[in-house]
Parts: sequence; C-alpha cells; structure tokens
Amino acid sequence: MSWVLPLPWSPWGRPGVKAFVTLGVFVTTLWNLKCFLSPSKGSGEDSKHTEPLVILVWEWPSKQVPSLSGDLCHELYGIAGCRLTTEQRLLHRANVVVFPHSRLQPGRDRVPKERLPGQNWVWVSLESPSNTRALAEWNQTFNWVMTYRQDSDIFMPYGKLVPNQSATMNIPAKTNLVSWVISNYHRTQKRAEVYKNLSRYLHVNIYGKANNKPLCKDCLLPTISKSKFYLAFENSIHRDYITEKLWRNSLLAGTVPVVLGPPRANYEQFIPADSFIHVNDFGSLEELATFLKTMNSSRYQQFFAWQRRFSVKLYADWRERICTICAAYPRLPHGHLYPDLQSWFNS
Repeated sequence: MSWVLPLPWSPWGRPGVKAFVTLGVFVTTLWNLKCFLSPSKGSGEDSKHTEPLVILVWEWPSKQVPSLSGDLCHELYGIAGCRLTTEQRLLHRANVVVFPHSRLQPGRDRVPKERLPGQNWVWVSLESPSNTRALAEWNQTFNWVMTYRQDSDIFMPYGKLVPNQSATMNIPAKTNLVSWVISNYHRTQKRAEVYKNLSRYLHVNIYGKANNKPLCKDCLLPTISKSKFYLAFENSIHRDYITEKLWRNSLLAGTVPVVLGPPRANYEQFIPADSFIHVNDFGSLEELATFLKTMNSSRYQQFFAWQRRFSVKLYADWRERICTICAAYPRLPHGHLYPDLQSWFNS
C-alpha cells in the first residue's frame, strides 16, 4: 500500500486536516479488506445453502408419476427447501439422484455415465433381499441407501406408531376368528408352510388373488376389521422386514397381528410387546391355534392398549418417502460409497 503526500500548496497540507485524511484512508482500507475476506451474504457460498435441494428421481418407482410441481414437500409434509423432479435434463443441477432398484434392471446403460462432483446417488428398495436381484453390478456406485432397514442412511419403514393424546381404544365388531390376504402364494415360502399346518386346527378366511377373492382398495380394511386376528406373514424373513401386512392390514384395520417374520425382539423395536402374537411364541402351531380359539374378551382387549398412546402412520406415498431425503440431507455422510451393496443388504 502506497501513500501520496499532498502538494505544499494543497489545503490538505495543514497538520490537522492531513491527520484526519490519513485516518480516513486507513479506515477505508480496513473496510475494503474486511469485505474482501468476508464476502457478503449474497455470495455463492451462502446462496447455495438457501437454494432448495434438487432431488432428481431418475425413474419414478411406480408406474404412475404424480405431479411434482410447486413446493410439495413443504405443502404436504412440512419439509422445506426441497424440490423433486423426474426431468433427467436437470441432472447437472441435481444435488441428489435417486435410483429405485426396480427401475435399475436389467443393466447400467440406463443410468448416467458418471456422477457429477458434489452429487450424491441414492439406492432405494423396499423389497427384501430374497426378492432383490442383480446387486453385484452396482458396487462402488451409490453414496447412500434408502430402505426399510434401520441402519440405512435414509430409514424408510412401511409404517410406524406416532404418539397421540386420545387415550381411547377402538376395537371394531368381530364376526370371525382369523383372516389372511394373500396375492402371491408359493408353496416353497415359509408362510405357506405355516398356514398349511395352522389351518389343520382352525379356519382361516382367505382373501386376495391367490384365492380368487381380491378385495378392492376401499374394501380391504372393512373386511379385515371383522376378524379378531390377522396373519401378518411376511413373504421372506429378514431383519427389519416388517411390511404393510403388520401396519395396515393388522394394526390400522383393528385386528391383532399374528406375525411371521424376524424374531420377536426385532418387532419390539417397532411396536409394543403386548400388541402382537409371534408364531415363534408357541411350541407348535396347534398350541397357537388353541390360544387364538380360547382367548377371552378381557385378554383380547389387552392387545389394543397401544391405541391409548399411539396411532398408526403409514408410509405409502413415494413423494413423502423421497421428501424425507431432504430432511436427512444435513446429517448424511458425503463422499462415501458402498463398495459391496449386495453384501451389505444380505447382512
């Protein structure tokens, strides 16, 4: 920094004025230096935090793509600063790109050739490992996973219990003992074996495509609610794999779930211990059948005590599921890659 002395004839040459001007120049220099080192809030560094996160869903998980216009995450779910899109031309602007596994098959030729700097890719699946194929080719591809598993980067259960203040129980009127809705029946599945043996000891009302008795969307819950118990049998048994069979068909319908899936301790991480019956609680299916058939009214009502404290929240809208990525974004690790997606998912 150079200083220019005033000419002898300048009025600034007077000692008092000279000192004042020198001080002014010094203060101005410091101010300019401060602005240089501390950019204003209008700079790119700060503005990138105020601009909405752009979440690009490479291909929508369901056949019908809903409207994604407007600030829907905020309007529908109270999640601010999030924009969803399926427009692949916006890849260069996307902070996060979401890849549902069902849309990844049969190969890599349908995904971008490379990930842009600072961009994170999410692998999404609500299916169990038994029903998920071709994972080996996706090593070193995804930064985050979004599944029903509690150890996922973005945990997305099929449902959950949320606190309420009702302090009441609502048990629908019952006209039969046990029901089951089944669309895909395969004899090799564990649930088919358990049902076959259980049905020797009690009658089960079966609905769904597998029994040529499909239920319309609005008929499902009213029909199931008439049963005292519901067979919430999962199609495969894996950690945390607890689907709408429990949340919607049992708890929301107002029946007591008889579950077949991961161990009881795993279920108890999601719902109270006294809200369900586990197949493994009994030494035999005959014992289970006897327990269901001989249960008195007082004992039965105890299974609904959870209703005094909780309500069922279902996650059924893919828009809400994708919006939760924005809520989780600040705490997610950046720069991480899953080296072996198949090994992780099968663990």
